[in-house]
Amino acid sequence: MELLNRQKTNKAERPVKVLQFGEGNFLRAFVDYMIDIANEKGDFHGDIVLVKPIEFGSLERFHEQECQYTVQLRGIVDGRPKKINRIVTSVADAVDAYSEYEKYADFARLDTLRFIVSNTTEAGIVYDGTDRMELNPPKTYPGKLTKLLYERYRHFNGAADKGLVMLPVELIDDNGIHLKECVLKLADLWRLEDGFISWLNEACVFASTLVDRIVTGYPRDEAQQLCEEFGYQDNLIVTGEPFALWVIESEADLSRDFPLPAAGLPVIFTDNQKPYKQRKVRILNGAHTSFALASYLCGNDIVLESMNDEMIVRFIRETIFEEVIPTLTLPKEELEEFAEAVITRFNNPYVKHEHLSISLNSVSKWRARCMPSFLAYMEKEKKVPQHLAFSLASLMAFYTGEEIREKALIGHRDGMEYRIMDDADVLEFFAAGSGRQTGEYVHAVLGNTGFWGQDLSTLAGVEGEITSDLTKIRELGMRGAMQEIFGQN
Repeated sequence: MELLNRQKTNKAERPVKVLQFGEGNFLRAFVDYMIDIANEKGDFHGDIVLVKPIEFGSLERFHEQECQYTVQLRGIVDGRPKKINRIVTSVADAVDAYSEYEKYADFARLDTLRFIVSNTTEAGIVYDGTDRMELNPPKTYPGKLTKLLYERYRHFNGAADKGLVMLPVELIDDNGIHLKECVLKLADLWRLEDGFISWLNEACVFASTLVDRIVTGYPRDEAQQLCEEFGYQDNLIVTGEPFALWVIESEADLSRDFPLPAAGLPVIFTDNQKPYKQRKVRILNGAHTSFALASYLCGNDIVLESMNDEMIVRFIRETIFEEVIPTLTLPKEELEEFAEAVITRFNNPYVKHEHLSISLNSVSKWRARCMPSFLAYMEKEKKVPQHLAFSLASLMAFYTGEEIREKALIGHRDGMEYRIMDDADVLEFFAAGSGRQTGEYVHAVLGNTGFWGQDLSTLAGVEGEITSDLTKIRELGMRGAMQEIFGQN
């Protein structure tokens, strides 16, 4: 089969408007996919150049295919399984910041450049006081960006209309704020002139963003079959789910420069992304954390099995709609629409998300994802949220074991071992205490302020409720306990 290339896609020539630090699966199935649609609809008319921001790795496959590749989104659409194929032509080139430094550096002087997108992992947005401007390129992402912005500032003599918009998608809170802090610290460390600092503050925009899409990456086991279906060879296929959301927080109005919503894309411009972050963490991530351990102990290994378990589905829906949504600030209709989308995503037949994978570091996950809803519900309703309390009892049941082996606490389900993965001190706590009498065990867990940041045993009714739940789990098994407590068959 012929390799996918520009001739086959009949790629249009467009000005380069986006320099993208990172060539990984997520950006290609999310940002580059959206820009491709905006180009098709005539709203953006701009191309992307990928930058490989680290020394190792190769861009050979990108050059072989002239940066053309296929995205296949697959999941439930309008109630039915569906696959959506799209050849993405929005990427014009890919450059190695190390072996092709001069070519990379020239983009600082490109008149049409307007946006910098990055996904350099959570560890990428860090200030390193040992980074040096004279390196070609500087070793950190903030270092590379600072030098590139400075070269642009000098080339265009500080022209206000040549500032750039930074759109980091790294999964950290306030990613744009932290990125700007790093750039300003490096500018100060490198003794760059005051005019450059003013240009950064006045001509450039550091937006904070929130992104949401499951991208499953290159479908290794299916790749050749997919290529036969496509009718061409593509070694850069990316698969993901249809759902997507990109929330962009900025004081500046970016809707004209970056008109993705006008193209019908799920992009929200706002001056405060926190309600959307809260919605995602508490509904999507919180739901995962609240049911995964209970469902695993009921015999379900993956999320899709849970969605075929009527008892678990009812538990999920009641947790979200009765205990989580009432604590959130966005309009109820909007929250319920998002929740239904989350449940649809859990039903994706093409994603095999293992509960044991979700269970990693469940103590800190429960604190970050479930505890805010738990506490807010108690404050608002003046009673214990039954489902969220049961999820914490399920955590205690799941974290029951006495042996730590190869950095994992060994639990048992139906006589078979499973591995509980968490920080060493967490595992040691449960290994020492999970064999206690139920009430003592619950009291110790709830009172561990290192886990929760406060003593949950002091909250009215909480200890009694969770002790009752865990007692039933230990006596009846997880499924039997859920059937008795929630009246489910």
